[in-house]
Amino acid sequence: KVAEVALPRLREFTSQEIANMVWAYATVGHSSPELFDKVTDIPLSRLREFNSQNLANTVWAYATDGHSSPQLFDKVAEVALPRLREFTSQEIANMVWAYATVGHSSPELFDK
Repeated sequence: KVAEVALPRLREFTSQEIANMVWAYATVGHSSPELFDKVTDIPLSRLREFNSQNLANTVWAYATDGHSSPQLFDKVAEVALPRLREFTSQEIANMVWAYATVGHSSPELFDK
């Protein structure tokens, strides 16, 4: 029910609210492919509004849910790369765990 109501209104959600929603779905183990697919479609400009915790929690949620999204992981890497110094050690650990878990190689993110 929540995803049904949220999907058409996703543009109204803040970056924190989007990250919290996918994190919550993954944490309770309730898969919502429609929701995760819609979040994948968030434009790069909108992802730039996500802080380091939002980015880390989002990719963590995708990995935990088992929802593969190379497009989202590429966009998150692009947004995160110039801001890596803003990430806490926990956020870095969660991000690299998420990339490893889904098997998404991101050389520019891991080699810098």
